[in-house]
Amino acid sequence: MPEVLQTASRSGRAPSAAKKAPRRPPPTRNGTSLHVEEAPPFENGDRLTRDDFHRRYEAMPWIKKAELIEGVVHMPAATKRKNHGKPHSDLVGWLWNYSIHTPGTDASDNTTILLDLDNELQPDVFLRVSPASGGQTRDTADDYVEGAPELIVEIASSSASYDLHSKKNAYRRNGVREYLVWLTQEQRIEWWRLDGSAYVPLAADKHGVVKSTVFPGLWLDVPSLLKDEMRAVLAKLQAGIASREASSFRKSLATRRKA
Repeated sequence: MPEVLQTASRSGRAPSAAKKAPRRPPPTRNGTSLHVEEAPPFENGDRLTRDDFHRRYEAMPWIKKAELIEGVVHMPAATKRKNHGKPHSDLVGWLWNYSIHTPGTDASDNTTILLDLDNELQPDVFLRVSPASGGQTRDTADDYVEGAPELIVEIASSSASYDLHSKKNAYRRNGVREYLVWLTQEQRIEWWRLDGSAYVPLAADKHGVVKSTVFPGLWLDVPSLLKDEMRAVLAKLQAGIASREASSFRKSLATRRKA
């Protein structure tokens, strides 16, 4: 791979060797080096097809996270603990607990989803009915997920985030049946279900508990979550898992797996 060219400084002199930018690792695919012209890098805001985005992304292993949303490249900024890391961990734990008690479902964290020709996304967490149990998604030969998971969860700083606009539209249009967003700066949870071609809010009961319509027994104690009382959140989830409707759901998943 050719040496990285250094631009001249404002004084007209080339930068000293000590100030040279570190070389990026050479792009590879499946362990084979690629030429830059074979897979040119993308930048935030580029408009690409999904195939072109995917090819370039695979050739940029130094990029931790990038998404194609409605044909536009988005490269999120670094995340902070209180606004993202801790809420992310809490919701992963909540969904993981549900999935291990509900065979035929599985939860995944930061997994690439091939949604349609304009969208290749990496949601914070998702919960799906497994392909063997008749879910909406399938696993590709190279271990990505294709199709719309039944439930997607995102953590966003505020309602101005693209999570509530372009990304929400992509999820709705492709049939993600429920979509949950934790707005960390505004300290609120938005949870929608797909009704026809539109998302409508899932209402909380008088105790502030929201119950999934796609995954019976997936109950979220929103007041406890926002107060960081995770033991109470998990206790309410266990009550949901023990409910009659959750038991019926588990039996239906088992029947589908046998068929």
